Amino acid sequence: MISSIRYLVLFLTFSASYSQAVKWMSIGNLHNWYSAAGCEIEIGRTGQLTDQQDGLRWPAFYRVQDNQAAKGLWLGAKNFYDPVVSKEYEHKVVHAGPRHLDIEGETIPIELTMYGRFDHPNVLVDGDPSTNLQYLDQVDIVDADLISDRKIYNVVQTSIGVKMKRTIYSFSHPSHQNYHIQEYVFINNGCFDKDCNTKYDQTLEGFQVYLQYRYAISREGMVYDGNWLPQSAAWGHNTMNDVIGENPDSPSINDQFYEDGSIIRGLFSWHGYHSSADPPENLGGPDFGGDGHLGAAQFVGVVTLHADKGPNDKTDDIYQPSTTWFITSDDPTTSGNLQYNGTKSTNEYTNYMTVGHPERSQAEIVGTGNANQFNDPRTGSNPGGTSQGIGFGPYTLQPGDSIRIVLAEAASGLSRSMCYKVGQNWKNQVHTDELPESSSLHSHMMDNYHRPSDSHNYYKNSWVFTGADSLVEVFKKAKENFKLIESGQSLPHPPRPPSLFNVESGGDKITLDWENESESEPGFAGYNLYRLKFKPDTTLFYYDINLNQVNPIDNSIATVWSLDPGITQFEDKTAERGFDYYYFLETFDDGTNDNTRLNSSKFFTLTNKAASLKRPPGEDYNDIRIVPNPFHISSRDLQYGVSASDRLMFLNIPPVCTIRIFTERGDLVDIIEHLDGSGDEAWNSITSSRQIIVSGIYIAHFEMPDGNAIRKFAVVR
Repeated sequence: MISSIRYLVLFLTFSASYSQAVKWMSIGNLHNWYSAAGCEIEIGRTGQLTDQQDGLRWPAFYRVQDNQAAKGLWLGAKNFYDPVVSKEYEHKVVHAGPRHLDIEGETIPIELTMYGRFDHPNVLVDGDPSTNLQYLDQVDIVDADLISDRKIYNVVQTSIGVKMKRTIYSFSHPSHQNYHIQEYVFINNGCFDKDCNTKYDQTLEGFQVYLQYRYAISREGMVYDGNWLPQSAAWGHNTMNDVIGENPDSPSINDQFYEDGSIIRGLFSWHGYHSSADPPENLGGPDFGGDGHLGAAQFVGVVTLHADKGPNDKTDDIYQPSTTWFITSDDPTTSGNLQYNGTKSTNEYTNYMTVGHPERSQAEIVGTGNANQFNDPRTGSNPGGTSQGIGFGPYTLQPGDSIRIVLAEAASGLSRSMCYKVGQNWKNQVHTDELPESSSLHSHMMDNYHRPSDSHNYYKNSWVFTGADSLVEVFKKAKENFKLIESGQSLPHPPRPPSLFNVESGGDKITLDWENESESEPGFAGYNLYRLKFKPDTTLFYYDINLNQVNPIDNSIATVWSLDPGITQFEDKTAERGFDYYYFLETFDDGTNDNTRLNSSKFFTLTNKAASLKRPPGEDYNDIRIVPNPFHISSRDLQYGVSASDRLMFLNIPPVCTIRIFTERGDLVDIIEHLDGSGDEAWNSITSSRQIIVSGIYIAHFEMPDGNAIRKFAVVR
């Protein structure tokens, strides 16, 4: 009974978490969802515990690259009178996240609108909408003059009498796809509900903006997916968190700088050591039991691009954020947040939101230890890992005053090909002394966070820690772009994708066609058409462990055709029967727009439904074949590929028939209704009760309008 009550309480706690509207930014290499409530809380999108890691996907082309576990946005003030309860508080704090969300009375959504420079294309495969952007890229308003490719405008009224306007920018420019710029404007409008039925004008003293970032890097190897990394890593138990640029007057050895010499104010996180990892050398998340590739080599973080000095001074305050103290992710302070609990609000405000800068970051304290065993010196515990916490303020806001804070959230790290190269070399201990160029930050990372051991671990970790430098470069790109935006300019735009991309399966070819309006874009130079065999995230490379080099993959698996302007149709006559094929089309320019060739994002046209060759129906029942026969598990990936490893094909069958599959003793295994008029039908070797078939002899019975046929096939597992 106690257990049932506990689960009910959890459900009620999170039930409001995912009732708010969300929008996705999903056109570049970084994908993330954004909540109408102003913050993306723990399991806040779906309400499913299996989505503990949900969002901040990088590199987004590949599945399960989520790095986000929870976020929090708290607004606080002191000496605050609340007209709703007719009470004065020493401190009043309102909350969105990291777990709590009250969209009725605390952080109240008013607007969540997606703007697009153009709408996402219509992508069809065999007449069906077939792109992830159908649900990830919901454009409400098209604005051809937009400075970014996508913009989310989010307005939230809070019960501290402050309206928040959040604007998020995303870009498809090839050099600016790894970050989202987030502009926050906080206005003291004195309203306490959506329609401002309760209004009370007062000066906000000590107004503080506080954000929490709970990162978990990365979902690929975690318990709900690859399951080769320790279970608690899925909620960020071993996440390492570091800070740069806290003290502009006295820079530390690991601080970084923009080209103009100004300091970068940022925080970043990575996958640290875990006491339960086996083997213990888990930096980068190598798949030791599999092919060795790195499944958690990402670095993610946030950089402050601008923070007002005050409501009457809109210049950037280089001493903001004023607080960069970390917080343990399952600290009681992070849950059960109640805006009318004065004692709890005072604790939140004084001990977390305005606490200043720690002498050492969480990462500096952990060093080469196990991050999951780190205990916060303030609480003596660490039940769920550690989150980044940053605070801006304190500000004094008169009625009508506002402040603006601009951040960029970013992700980077080793490329996918390098994740395979480095991880496989490390696992097989066949690497050379090939090491990356070092930098002051890279040296700092290796000196402080790498456990000295053998050369193999040194090789792997040297490459993993280049991710810190890569992330800093993304921070610099975000700053560069922000300066353009502030001056009323914008990045050069790649040619837009065609408004329609259509794929049609056929008997001896797959036909593709598209609209040509992209050709009117400045500097348009042509198209790149990609074909991916087996699955939509098929790699375009393979790693040759003997030669220690990354090579282009066999073009029968990943193929690209370069097409000239004026071509709007292509016939793929090299596809093979029984295999799944996915496509995307890029437009590109001649390099005159940005001194380098720009191409449209692959995500605009990437198909999520397979096209395939389907031959005309058989003319004679004697031609019916089952392939492969026998089916042998030892060669399953060589038959119809890794994405259809259990596939059997029924070939040369009539246009309409019912296929019944029986065991040798006559037990019915599955029924397949073949109705598409072709001569091909695929079966995934799964019974009607969702079980994989075992070894044995099976009988396929074909019931047709004008007769019946029987075929036997064997399965060896």
